[in-house]
Amino acid sequence: MTNERKKWLLRRVYTEHIWSSRCWLCELPAMTDERPGQGGIMYRVGIGFDAHRFSKGRKLILGGMEITYELGLEGHSDADVLTHAICDAVLGAIGEGDIGTHFPDSDPRYQGISSLVLLKETLALSGSKGLKIENIDSVLVCEKPRLSPYIPQIKKKLSSVIEFPEECLGIKATTTDGMGFTGRGEGIAAYAVVLVRREEP
Repeated sequence: MTNERKKWLLRRVYTEHIWSSRCWLCELPAMTDERPGQGGIMYRVGIGFDAHRFSKGRKLILGGMEITYELGLEGHSDADVLTHAICDAVLGAIGEGDIGTHFPDSDPRYQGISSLVLLKETLALSGSKGLKIENIDSVLVCEKPRLSPYIPQIKKKLSSVIEFPEECLGIKATTTDGMGFTGRGEGIAAYAVVLVRREEP
């Protein structure tokens, strides 16, 4: 067999393999909710972010836990950046705007309120739309204080509020190696990603 013939056969086999793979992928069942009026979506993802500056005379609350530190975070509520980021991510996943829309800092009802209360209300809204939290991953960003010793307690408290297993909640803490406002020790930032699914009837 000539080299040209070999090349032609290889191209033919490769092409047939690609097309057969495409056909196989097309036959996979779609991961959607086919009930009418539900938008054909079973899983949704939301992302949340929050940041607060440090302030004297305030408690430092993260994930509903009081953290021992000389400074707290400035804010209308308890300024819990982690819980706020999670709330924002849930609201984004269910298509309901952001935390500022639902709990505005102009409303005196939320003055000094525990952010766990806001999280419960956010989860209730999610549940009213037939959507359930499947998984949460989050990152806290600050230079000080050191947060890793508190993470197990924070996970336990938040998972009890959300009412799902601790292994479905990821909480990490990192620094920016001195860069940006968190690196300069001016405050704390938090990111969260949430996966929700429509509950089966």
